[in-house]
Amino acid sequence: MERPSFVHARHVAPLLAVSVIATLAPALATAPAAAAPGANPQHSPYLQHSQALPKTKWQRCAADKPASLQCATITVPLNHAKPDGRKIGIAVSRIRATDPAQRRGVLLFNPGGPGGSGLHFPSALTSLPASVKARYDLIGFDPRGIGESAPVACGLTPDEREVERPYKKETFAQDVARSRAFADKCRAKHKDSLRHITTRNTARDMDMIRKALGEKKINYLGYSYGTYLGAVYTQLFPRNTDRVVLDSAVDPKRVWRDDFQLWAPEAEKAFKRWTKWTAERSAEYRLGDTPAKVGKTFWDIVAQAEREPVVVGRTPLDGDQIRSLMRAPFFRAATAAELVVTLKKAAAGKPTPDLPESGGWDDRSASALWTVTCGDANWPRNPETYRKDAIRDKARYPLFGDFASNISPCAFWDKTAEPTTKVDNKVRALIVQNEWDSQTPLPDAIGLREDMKGSRMILVDEGEGHGVYTTGLSKCADTATTAYLTHGSFPAKDMTCRPTPAKERSGTAELPIPLPLPTR
Repeated sequence: MERPSFVHARHVAPLLAVSVIATLAPALATAPAAAAPGANPQHSPYLQHSQALPKTKWQRCAADKPASLQCATITVPLNHAKPDGRKIGIAVSRIRATDPAQRRGVLLFNPGGPGGSGLHFPSALTSLPASVKARYDLIGFDPRGIGESAPVACGLTPDEREVERPYKKETFAQDVARSRAFADKCRAKHKDSLRHITTRNTARDMDMIRKALGEKKINYLGYSYGTYLGAVYTQLFPRNTDRVVLDSAVDPKRVWRDDFQLWAPEAEKAFKRWTKWTAERSAEYRLGDTPAKVGKTFWDIVAQAEREPVVVGRTPLDGDQIRSLMRAPFFRAATAAELVVTLKKAAAGKPTPDLPESGGWDDRSASALWTVTCGDANWPRNPETYRKDAIRDKARYPLFGDFASNISPCAFWDKTAEPTTKVDNKVRALIVQNEWDSQTPLPDAIGLREDMKGSRMILVDEGEGHGVYTTGLSKCADTATTAYLTHGSFPAKDMTCRPTPAKERSGTAELPIPLPLPTR
């Protein structure tokens, strides 16, 4: 199947439906509780485990966490093909449904990553509607290799963890050496275990969590990488799936190198949109009164920084660092305009505030992210492939092309234990997506919508940011998603919503979810 290219929301015929809250109700149809059967579960030789699981022992997670958040450890096989072999523990949490009379099951969460801990997510997602909390036991967990579930930590130096690098002829050999050292350290530390830290195995762990909880089916809310995990679960266990919400989607056909590379062309589209938006507000930002002039302002700053770093606050930035810094903000027009104003002042030698701290990647998060992404799919093995792609894509997509295509540790990873999951089913799922999501761009969501033929998409037209549900960004999208989770009201067709005006919003605005892909 040809992969979908980006098409603006107003030009995607299948996505055109109701776009205001007043017309939401007629577009919804009450869905039966049971999920539609899916395609071949692709289990062999990974059979569903028939043995009884021991009774789950719950206790308070931590003194600094709510008393309602209980934790337990569920034992699963490291290799699900050998259920009697080595075992690992999966850390699971629970907040009971607030209204036992309305309870209809469990709602599992994944906040994203790969590498994001989900153990405390049920208590961290404070903006989840009360009607959802009333009906479900909220279940968090740390996926295998992450947090408190047999964590992967390769002992990486800060330089080795910084995988996202621009392509330069004179430094490419060093990039290759660092990527090789990353893979070698992980292999030496964790040996054959690495082959089993995969999304497919995490999906199998989820099904063992289901059985340990005594549930026939699970409901699921996954953000970002969690949408891929949810899609894989529906493929492996279609009959064990009830209501599924996939927010800020990953296209399973792009896992994972193609998905990383998608950032480059989508950043160019976001940049073009930003130059137009900013030119229309030239009196406010003074970056140019035409898109061409606005674009030139930015690239002039980059060129100056390539000659001599531009100091923002106390931080010197070269041209490559500015390109990397600005990729995601260009998807939020106002944010990008304010940042470029700051860069312009710094380039003129004027004092500016310091940039916000990004936090960076620690050893565990970097190790887990690349263990999963390298274990889910085989990447090219020849460094020359990455070199050629980086040169080509820097010319095509000057903002981020070389970053997206440069070499990674996956070039030196062991071959995958299983083929990459092909998602092709009719399981019912609700896909929720912002049009201008910098981390999981719109083509990802369109691809997942095509793969999951029983799904529906709610697209927030002109929506900006990573994560939709419970942010308050779109009342239309929140209302439809809550109606599905609480009453099974499933859209009769794909929907287009609009963002709620900022002064009318309620919610967190920013979700407690990690970035799904490596970024500075």
